[in-house]
Amino acid sequence: MTITGIAAIGAGLAAIGAGVGIGKIGGSAMEAMARQPEMHGKIQSSALILAAFVEAVALFGIVVALLQG
Repeated sequence: MTITGIAAIGAGLAAIGAGVGIGKIGGSAMEAMARQPEMHGKIQSSALILAAFVEAVALFGIVVALLQG
């Protein structure tokens, strides 16, 4: 397997990790809003910020993986 193939696998793993992370954030946010509806605004804004951080880290991982290939 060449370096390019390994880089492609790394980029794919970064994308899968981002999907799992955002799914966990979304699920936890929905559960928290169901438990405390009055905190809807704070929970939603926190979830959006956390999702942005997860996406940024995943994009960084993809870029690093593709630069290696």
